[in-house]
Amino acid sequence: MKGTVIEWKRDEWTWREFAALLALEFFFVMVAVKYGMQSIYEEWLGNTLYSGTLTGATIAIVLLAGVYVVALRPKRASWEEVGLKRFPAKAWWKILLWLLVLIAGSVAVVYLTSFFGNTVDNSKTESLKQNASLVAVLIGIVSAGIVSPVYEEIFYRGFMYRWLRTRMGRMGAIAVSSLIFTLAHYPTLNAMPVNFVSGIVFAWAYERTGSVIPGMIIHGAFNTIAVLLTAMS
Repeated sequence: MKGTVIEWKRDEWTWREFAALLALEFFFVMVAVKYGMQSIYEEWLGNTLYSGTLTGATIAIVLLAGVYVVALRPKRASWEEVGLKRFPAKAWWKILLWLLVLIAGSVAVVYLTSFFGNTVDNSKTESLKQNASLVAVLIGIVSAGIVSPVYEEIFYRGFMYRWLRTRMGRMGAIAVSSLIFTLAHYPTLNAMPVNFVSGIVFAWAYERTGSVIPGMIIHGAFNTIAVLLTAMS
């Protein structure tokens, strides 16, 4: 097992579990949550940051419940099967390195796409800029720096990448899982190039450690930095 910490053994899941969770993301979450429930949240709260945060929490519950009901419970499997496990202590320096690579890669992508008039602003970042209070910043950090990294790493890397990895190899799994991760962030088209770069780094962290927790740490740190920079801009 040279170069990795885990052996990528074939899991017991089939195309049915993979397709069911894809459908949960790209049909139920995309339509019912991002368009249906988010509109209700916006009317209720009257603030795009708060409604976006509540939408994110709803998505987290839906996707984590989906992983449990569709993939784990029928196989009597634990959350360790989707990468929720300890990682080697020696990986901490790599986590810092991967975070720096992600920051550098994201800056480069934003710079290159800026020639086409692209930015990474969206309704939530605009709302945070306009109301950069301590409460708003803390909400942004909890949402983007804690909630999103936990459920996204379990869903997109723990299940999606794991499923793809045992069937199409490392490079194919990194590319396809990163593409799925990117498309799942629709309709924030302007942030998709950064999402794709992020997906590659998070998948690589899982590949090298056998745990989704390093990806959560990198993901959370990166998003927190983005929230703070947005609030200060």
